[in-house]
Amino acid sequence: MGKGEELTTTKYLIYTQINANGIVEKPDVVGAVFGQTEGLLSNDLDLRELQRTGRIGRIKVSIYANNGKSKGEIIIPSSLDRVETAILAASLETITRVGPCEAEITTVKVEDVRAVKREQVVNRAKEIYKNMIENVSSANMKMIEEVKEAMRIHEISEYGEDKLPAGPSINSSDAIIVVEGRSDVLNLLKYNIKNTIAVEGVNVPKSIGELSKKRTTTAFVDGDRGGELILKELLQIGDIDYITRAPKGKEVEDLEKEEILVALRDKIPTEQFLTNHKDITPQDKTQKQNKKYNNENKNNNTKKEKNIIENDEISLMKDMLKEIEETGEAAILDEALNITKEINVEDLYNEIKNSNEPIDSIIFDGVISQRLVDICSLKNIKRLVAFKSMNIIKKPENIKIITMD
Repeated sequence: MGKGEELTTTKYLIYTQINANGIVEKPDVVGAVFGQTEGLLSNDLDLRELQRTGRIGRIKVSIYANNGKSKGEIIIPSSLDRVETAILAASLETITRVGPCEAEITTVKVEDVRAVKREQVVNRAKEIYKNMIENVSSANMKMIEEVKEAMRIHEISEYGEDKLPAGPSINSSDAIIVVEGRSDVLNLLKYNIKNTIAVEGVNVPKSIGELSKKRTTTAFVDGDRGGELILKELLQIGDIDYITRAPKGKEVEDLEKEEILVALRDKIPTEQFLTNHKDITPQDKTQKQNKKYNNENKNNNTKKEKNIIENDEISLMKDMLKEIEETGEAAILDEALNITKEINVEDLYNEIKNSNEPIDSIIFDGVISQRLVDICSLKNIKRLVAFKSMNIIKKPENIKIITMD
Protein backbone atom coordinates (compact mmCIF):
# COMPACT_ATOMS: atom_id res chain seq x y z
CA MET A 1 0.00 0.00 0.00
CA GLY A 2 1.35 3.41 -0.92
CA LYS A 3 1.71 6.20 1.59
CA GLY A 4 -0.87 8.38 -0.09
CA GLU A 5 -3.46 5.59 -0.08
CA GLU A 6 -2.94 4.94 3.62
CA LEU A 7 -3.41 8.60 4.51
CA THR A 8 -6.69 8.87 2.60
CA THR A 9 -8.30 5.66 3.93
CA THR A 10 -7.22 5.69 7.58
CA LYS A 11 -10.05 6.44 10.03
CA TYR A 12 -8.37 5.54 13.32
CA LEU A 13 -4.87 5.14 14.76
CA ILE A 14 -4.41 2.47 17.47
CA TYR A 15 -1.64 3.45 19.90
CA THR A 16 -0.25 0.69 22.13
CA GLN A 17 2.66 0.47 24.55
CA ILE A 18 4.91 -2.62 24.73
CA ASN A 19 7.09 -3.76 27.63
CA ALA A 20 9.31 -6.84 27.25
CA ASN A 21 11.54 -8.60 29.81
CA GLY A 22 14.52 -8.84 27.46
CA ILE A 23 16.02 -7.42 24.30
CA VAL A 24 13.65 -7.52 21.31
CA GLU A 25 13.69 -5.84 17.92
CA LYS A 26 11.07 -4.52 15.51
CA PRO A 27 10.72 -7.75 13.47
CA ASP A 28 10.11 -9.66 16.71
CA VAL A 29 7.29 -7.28 17.65
CA VAL A 30 5.63 -7.37 14.20
CA GLY A 31 5.89 -11.17 14.14
CA ALA A 32 4.27 -11.44 17.56
CA VAL A 33 1.42 -9.11 16.54
CA PHE A 34 0.57 -11.22 13.50
CA GLY A 35 1.40 -14.63 14.98
CA GLN A 36 -0.28 -14.44 18.37
CA THR A 37 -3.53 -12.87 17.12
CA GLU A 38 -3.92 -15.36 14.28
CA GLY A 39 -7.07 -17.46 14.72
CA LEU A 40 -8.14 -15.42 17.77
CA LEU A 41 -10.88 -13.53 15.92
CA SER A 42 -13.04 -14.29 12.90
CA ASN A 43 -11.51 -14.43 9.44
CA ASP A 44 -12.93 -10.96 8.79
CA LEU A 45 -10.66 -9.55 11.52
CA ASP A 46 -7.52 -11.60 10.80
CA LEU A 47 -4.61 -9.14 10.74
CA ARG A 48 -2.89 -10.64 7.73
CA GLU A 49 -6.10 -10.58 5.71
CA LEU A 50 -6.89 -7.05 6.87
CA GLN A 51 -3.48 -5.81 5.77
CA ARG A 52 -3.70 -7.67 2.47
CA THR A 53 -7.00 -5.98 1.65
CA GLY A 54 -5.79 -2.58 2.83
CA ARG A 55 -8.15 -2.32 5.81
CA ILE A 56 -5.23 -1.80 8.15
CA GLY A 57 -2.06 0.04 7.22
CA ARG A 58 1.61 -0.62 7.78
CA ILE A 59 2.33 -1.45 11.44
CA LYS A 60 4.80 1.07 12.87
CA VAL A 61 7.08 0.01 15.74
CA SER A 62 9.51 2.13 17.75
CA ILE A 63 11.38 0.26 20.48
CA TYR A 64 14.49 0.70 22.59
CA ALA A 65 16.38 -1.32 25.18
CA ASN A 66 17.47 -0.24 28.65
CA ASN A 67 18.94 -2.34 31.46
CA GLY A 68 18.17 -5.56 29.66
CA LYS A 69 14.51 -4.70 29.05
CA SER A 70 12.70 -3.30 26.00
CA LYS A 71 10.04 -0.65 25.86
CA GLY A 72 8.32 1.04 22.94
CA GLU A 73 5.21 1.95 20.97
CA ILE A 74 3.16 0.21 18.29
CA ILE A 75 0.90 2.23 15.96
CA ILE A 76 -1.64 0.53 13.70
CA PRO A 77 -3.63 2.58 11.13
CA SER A 78 -7.21 1.27 10.71
CA SER A 79 -9.91 1.92 8.13
CA LEU A 80 -12.35 -0.41 9.94
CA ASP A 81 -15.43 0.96 11.64
CA ARG A 82 -15.37 2.05 15.28
CA VAL A 83 -16.48 -1.27 16.80
CA GLU A 84 -14.13 -3.40 14.70
CA THR A 85 -11.23 -1.08 15.50
CA ALA A 86 -11.97 -1.38 19.23
CA ILE A 87 -12.05 -5.19 18.99
CA LEU A 88 -8.75 -5.18 17.10
CA ALA A 89 -7.16 -2.92 19.73
CA ALA A 90 -8.35 -5.20 22.53
CA SER A 91 -6.97 -8.31 20.77
CA LEU A 92 -3.45 -6.86 20.88
CA GLU A 93 -3.53 -7.03 24.68
CA THR A 94 -3.68 -10.85 24.50
CA ILE A 95 -0.04 -10.99 23.31
CA THR A 96 2.18 -12.36 26.11
CA ARG A 97 5.49 -13.05 24.38
CA VAL A 98 7.67 -11.25 21.86
CA GLY A 99 10.46 -13.43 20.48
CA PRO A 100 11.94 -15.37 23.41
CA CYS A 101 10.82 -12.79 26.01
CA GLU A 102 7.73 -12.34 28.16
CA ALA A 103 5.94 -9.18 27.12
CA GLU A 104 2.89 -7.05 27.82
CA ILE A 105 1.04 -4.86 25.32
CA THR A 106 -1.41 -2.20 26.51
CA THR A 107 -3.68 -0.10 24.31
CA VAL A 108 -3.10 3.54 25.27
CA LYS A 109 -5.65 5.23 23.02
CA VAL A 110 -7.50 5.04 19.71
CA GLU A 111 -7.34 8.35 17.87
CA ASP A 112 -10.07 9.44 15.45
CA VAL A 113 -8.01 10.73 12.51
CA ARG A 114 -11.00 12.52 11.02
CA ALA A 115 -11.68 14.42 14.24
CA VAL A 116 -8.07 15.56 14.35
CA LYS A 117 -8.28 16.65 10.72
CA ARG A 118 -11.52 18.52 11.39
CA GLU A 119 -9.90 20.35 14.28
CA GLN A 120 -6.97 21.27 12.05
CA VAL A 121 -9.34 22.49 9.35
CA VAL A 122 -11.32 24.60 11.84
CA ASN A 123 -8.19 26.15 13.34
CA ARG A 124 -6.74 26.88 9.92
CA ALA A 125 -10.05 28.29 8.71
CA LYS A 126 -10.09 30.66 11.69
CA GLU A 127 -6.60 31.87 10.76
CA ILE A 128 -7.58 32.35 7.12
CA TYR A 129 -10.78 34.15 8.07
CA LYS A 130 -8.91 36.42 10.48
CA ASN A 131 -6.44 37.34 7.72
CA MET A 132 -9.32 37.94 5.31
CA ILE A 133 -11.01 40.31 7.76
CA GLU A 134 -7.76 42.15 8.47
CA ASN A 135 -7.13 42.62 4.77
CA VAL A 136 -10.63 43.79 3.85
CA SER A 137 -10.57 47.50 3.08
CA SER A 138 -13.26 49.90 4.22
CA ALA A 139 -14.44 50.13 0.61
CA ASN A 140 -14.84 46.37 0.44
CA MET A 141 -16.69 46.32 3.74
CA LYS A 142 -19.06 48.96 2.43
CA MET A 143 -19.64 46.88 -0.69
CA ILE A 144 -20.35 43.78 1.42
CA GLU A 145 -22.88 45.69 3.52
CA GLU A 146 -24.54 47.00 0.36
CA VAL A 147 -24.90 43.46 -0.96
CA LYS A 148 -26.37 42.25 2.34
CA GLU A 149 -28.76 45.18 2.36
CA ALA A 150 -29.83 44.41 -1.20
CA MET A 151 -30.52 40.78 -0.23
CA ARG A 152 -32.67 41.84 2.70
CA ILE A 153 -34.54 44.36 0.56
CA HIS A 154 -35.25 41.59 -1.93
CA GLU A 155 -37.10 39.69 0.83
CA ILE A 156 -39.36 42.61 1.75
CA SER A 157 -42.93 42.36 0.52
CA GLU A 158 -45.82 44.84 0.57
CA TYR A 159 -49.14 44.55 2.36
CA GLY A 160 -52.55 46.04 1.58
CA GLU A 161 -53.61 49.05 -0.40
CA ASP A 162 -51.12 51.20 1.48
CA LYS A 163 -48.29 48.89 0.31
CA LEU A 164 -46.82 48.74 3.80
CA PRO A 165 -43.31 47.25 4.15
CA ALA A 166 -43.60 43.72 5.52
CA GLY A 167 -41.71 40.48 5.90
CA PRO A 168 -42.38 37.62 3.45
CA SER A 169 -44.39 35.64 6.04
CA ILE A 170 -46.91 38.38 6.79
CA ASN A 171 -49.71 36.66 4.85
CA SER A 172 -49.13 33.15 6.19
CA SER A 173 -48.18 33.60 9.84
CA ASP A 174 -50.78 33.31 12.60
CA ALA A 175 -48.83 35.83 14.66
CA ILE A 176 -47.40 39.17 13.52
CA ILE A 177 -45.06 41.86 14.85
CA VAL A 178 -45.98 45.49 14.18
CA VAL A 179 -42.98 47.84 14.00
CA GLU A 180 -42.57 51.50 13.14
CA GLY A 181 -40.71 51.68 9.85
CA ARG A 182 -39.13 49.93 6.88
CA SER A 183 -35.70 49.92 8.54
CA ASP A 184 -37.14 47.98 11.49
CA VAL A 185 -38.51 45.32 9.11
CA LEU A 186 -35.08 45.10 7.43
CA ASN A 187 -33.26 44.69 10.74
CA LEU A 188 -35.55 41.89 11.92
CA LEU A 189 -35.20 40.19 8.53
CA LYS A 190 -31.46 40.12 9.13
CA TYR A 191 -32.13 37.72 12.03
CA ASN A 192 -34.70 35.61 10.11
CA ILE A 193 -37.78 37.21 11.71
CA LYS A 194 -40.11 37.43 8.72
CA ASN A 195 -43.61 38.06 10.09
CA THR A 196 -43.25 41.84 10.56
CA ILE A 197 -45.16 44.81 9.19
CA ALA A 198 -44.41 48.54 9.49
CA VAL A 199 -46.96 51.31 10.15
CA GLU A 200 -44.76 53.89 8.34
CA GLY A 201 -45.75 56.94 10.36
CA VAL A 202 -47.73 58.15 13.37
CA ASN A 203 -51.03 57.78 11.53
CA VAL A 204 -51.58 54.03 11.67
CA PRO A 205 -53.31 52.71 8.51
CA LYS A 206 -56.69 51.01 8.90
CA SER A 207 -55.28 47.90 7.21
CA ILE A 208 -53.04 47.39 10.27
CA GLY A 209 -56.07 47.61 12.53
CA GLU A 210 -57.99 45.04 10.47
CA LEU A 211 -55.00 42.69 10.29
CA SER A 212 -54.44 42.88 14.05
CA LYS A 213 -57.99 41.64 14.65
CA LYS A 214 -57.24 38.45 12.71
CA ARG A 215 -53.78 37.63 14.07
CA THR A 216 -52.00 37.39 17.41
CA THR A 217 -50.34 40.81 17.34
CA THR A 218 -47.25 42.12 19.13
CA ALA A 219 -46.35 45.82 18.99
CA PHE A 220 -42.56 46.31 18.98
CA VAL A 221 -41.73 50.02 19.14
CA ASP A 222 -38.70 52.25 19.76
CA GLY A 223 -37.63 53.12 23.28
CA ASP A 224 -38.20 56.87 22.83
CA ARG A 225 -41.00 59.45 22.73
CA GLY A 226 -41.75 58.57 19.11
CA GLY A 227 -42.32 54.97 20.14
CA GLU A 228 -44.87 56.08 22.74
CA LEU A 229 -46.80 58.11 20.15
CA ILE A 230 -46.91 55.19 17.72
CA LEU A 231 -48.04 52.86 20.50
CA LYS A 232 -50.91 55.18 21.51
CA GLU A 233 -52.13 55.29 17.93
CA LEU A 234 -51.81 51.53 17.56
CA LEU A 235 -53.90 50.99 20.68
CA GLN A 236 -56.61 53.27 19.26
CA ILE A 237 -56.73 51.63 15.83
CA GLY A 238 -55.56 48.05 16.35
CA ASP A 239 -56.28 45.03 18.50
CA ILE A 240 -52.88 44.52 20.17
CA ASP A 241 -52.26 41.39 22.25
CA TYR A 242 -48.68 42.01 23.43
CA ILE A 243 -46.39 45.01 23.76
CA THR A 244 -42.62 45.28 23.93
CA ARG A 245 -40.14 48.10 23.41
CA ALA A 246 -36.53 48.60 22.49
CA PRO A 247 -34.23 49.55 25.39
CA LYS A 248 -34.67 53.15 26.52
CA GLY A 249 -33.22 55.60 23.99
CA LYS A 250 -32.68 52.90 21.31
CA GLU A 251 -34.51 52.21 18.06
CA VAL A 252 -35.57 48.79 16.78
CA GLU A 253 -33.61 49.27 13.55
CA ASP A 254 -30.32 49.53 15.50
CA LEU A 255 -30.74 46.53 17.82
CA GLU A 256 -28.46 43.49 17.71
CA LYS A 257 -29.84 39.93 17.64
CA GLU A 258 -29.54 39.38 21.40
CA GLU A 259 -31.36 42.64 22.15
CA ILE A 260 -34.17 41.74 19.76
CA LEU A 261 -34.62 38.26 21.22
CA VAL A 262 -34.64 39.59 24.77
CA ALA A 263 -37.19 42.28 23.89
CA LEU A 264 -39.51 39.79 22.16
CA ARG A 265 -39.12 37.25 24.94
CA ASP A 266 -40.02 39.90 27.53
CA LYS A 267 -43.18 41.05 25.76
CA ILE A 268 -46.16 41.36 28.10
CA PRO A 269 -49.94 41.25 27.59
CA THR A 270 -51.40 44.61 26.64
CA GLU A 271 -53.70 44.78 29.66
CA GLN A 272 -50.74 44.31 32.01
CA PHE A 273 -48.64 46.84 30.09
CA LEU A 274 -51.35 49.50 30.30
CA THR A 275 -51.75 48.90 34.03
CA ASN A 276 -48.07 49.75 34.47
CA HIS A 277 -48.03 52.64 31.93
CA LYS A 278 -51.16 54.69 32.52
CA ASP A 279 -49.59 57.66 30.70
CA ILE A 280 -49.71 55.71 27.43
CA THR A 281 -53.30 54.50 27.74
CA PRO A 282 -55.61 56.35 25.27
CA GLN A 283 -58.73 57.91 26.76
CA ASP A 284 -61.10 55.35 25.27
CA LYS A 285 -58.73 52.42 25.69
CA THR A 286 -60.08 51.19 29.03
CA GLN A 287 -63.51 50.63 27.57
CA LYS A 288 -62.02 48.91 24.52
CA GLN A 289 -59.84 46.62 26.66
CA ASN A 290 -62.80 45.61 28.86
CA LYS A 291 -64.83 44.76 25.78
CA LYS A 292 -61.96 42.78 24.36
CA TYR A 293 -61.21 40.68 27.44
CA ASN A 294 -64.85 40.12 28.42
CA ASN A 295 -65.85 38.79 25.02
CA GLU A 296 -64.96 35.12 25.49
CA ASN A 297 -65.75 34.02 21.93
CA LYS A 298 -64.15 36.85 19.99
CA ASN A 299 -60.78 35.25 19.41
CA ASN A 300 -62.11 31.73 18.89
CA ASN A 301 -62.80 32.37 15.20
CA THR A 302 -60.27 35.09 14.44
CA LYS A 303 -56.98 34.11 16.11
CA LYS A 304 -54.86 31.09 16.92
CA GLU A 305 -52.84 31.21 20.11
CA LYS A 306 -49.24 30.76 19.12
CA ASN A 307 -45.95 31.73 20.65
CA ILE A 308 -44.19 33.84 18.03
CA ILE A 309 -40.93 34.02 19.90
CA GLU A 310 -40.64 30.28 20.09
CA ASN A 311 -41.16 30.00 16.33
CA ASP A 312 -38.49 32.62 15.65
CA GLU A 313 -36.03 30.95 18.01
CA ILE A 314 -36.62 27.55 16.45
CA SER A 315 -35.92 29.02 13.02
CA LEU A 316 -32.68 30.55 14.29
CA MET A 317 -31.59 27.31 15.92
CA LYS A 318 -32.26 25.35 12.74
CA ASP A 319 -30.03 27.79 10.88
CA MET A 320 -27.33 27.21 13.50
CA LEU A 321 -27.77 23.45 13.05
CA LYS A 322 -27.13 23.75 9.32
CA GLU A 323 -23.87 25.55 10.04
CA ILE A 324 -22.46 22.57 11.98
CA GLU A 325 -23.70 19.88 9.58
CA GLU A 326 -21.16 17.06 9.06
CA THR A 327 -18.78 18.51 11.68
CA GLY A 328 -19.59 16.05 14.47
CA GLU A 329 -19.91 18.99 16.85
CA ALA A 330 -22.42 20.12 19.46
CA ALA A 331 -23.24 23.65 20.65
CA ILE A 332 -24.51 24.43 24.15
CA LEU A 333 -26.69 27.57 24.36
CA ASP A 334 -27.81 29.84 27.16
CA GLU A 335 -31.22 31.51 27.48
CA ALA A 336 -30.29 34.30 25.03
CA LEU A 337 -29.21 31.69 22.43
CA ASN A 338 -25.55 32.53 22.92
CA ILE A 339 -23.18 29.59 22.39
CA THR A 340 -21.45 29.01 25.72
CA LYS A 341 -19.52 25.90 24.71
CA GLU A 342 -18.70 23.79 21.64
CA ILE A 343 -17.75 20.13 22.05
CA ASN A 344 -17.49 16.87 20.12
CA VAL A 345 -20.82 15.02 19.88
CA GLU A 346 -19.19 11.92 21.39
CA ASP A 347 -18.61 13.89 24.60
CA LEU A 348 -22.09 15.43 24.74
CA TYR A 349 -23.77 13.00 27.15
CA ASN A 350 -21.00 13.22 29.77
CA GLU A 351 -20.83 17.00 29.37
CA ILE A 352 -24.55 17.31 30.14
CA LYS A 353 -24.37 14.79 32.98
CA ASN A 354 -21.46 16.51 34.71
CA SER A 355 -22.40 20.13 34.02
CA ASN A 356 -23.33 22.36 36.95
CA GLU A 357 -24.11 25.36 34.76
CA PRO A 358 -27.65 26.11 33.52
CA ILE A 359 -28.23 25.02 29.91
CA ASP A 360 -31.18 26.30 27.87
CA SER A 361 -30.78 24.44 24.56
CA ILE A 362 -28.45 22.03 22.77
CA ILE A 363 -27.82 21.88 19.02
CA PHE A 364 -25.78 19.00 17.66
CA ASP A 365 -24.80 17.18 14.48
CA GLY A 366 -26.33 13.81 15.26
CA VAL A 367 -29.42 11.81 16.23
CA ILE A 368 -31.54 12.45 19.33
CA SER A 369 -31.82 9.25 21.40
CA GLN A 370 -33.97 8.30 24.39
CA ARG A 371 -30.84 8.24 26.58
CA LEU A 372 -30.03 11.84 25.62
CA VAL A 373 -33.63 12.98 26.12
CA ASP A 374 -33.70 11.47 29.61
CA ILE A 375 -30.52 13.20 30.82
CA CYS A 376 -31.61 16.53 29.30
CA SER A 377 -34.99 16.27 31.02
CA LEU A 378 -33.22 15.53 34.30
CA LYS A 379 -31.08 18.66 33.82
CA ASN A 380 -34.13 20.80 32.89
CA ILE A 381 -32.80 21.55 29.40
CA LYS A 382 -35.62 23.08 27.36
CA ARG A 383 -34.74 22.13 23.77
CA LEU A 384 -32.79 19.48 21.87
CA VAL A 385 -32.07 20.32 18.22
CA ALA A 386 -30.63 17.79 15.75
CA PHE A 387 -31.18 16.48 12.24
CA LYS A 388 -33.38 13.59 13.38
CA SER A 389 -34.52 11.53 16.37
CA MET A 390 -34.71 7.77 16.80
CA ASN A 391 -36.70 5.42 19.05
CA ILE A 392 -38.05 8.12 21.39
CA ILE A 393 -40.64 6.12 23.33
CA LYS A 394 -41.03 8.39 26.35
CA LYS A 395 -40.99 12.15 25.75
CA PRO A 396 -40.92 14.28 28.94
CA GLU A 397 -43.18 17.34 28.97
CA ASN A 398 -40.39 19.70 30.05
CA ILE A 399 -38.29 19.30 26.88
CA LYS A 400 -38.95 20.16 23.22
CA ILE A 401 -37.40 17.96 20.51
CA ILE A 402 -36.68 19.82 17.27
CA THR A 403 -35.50 18.01 14.13
CA MET A 404 -35.08 18.73 10.43
CA ASP A 405 -36.93 15.60 9.27
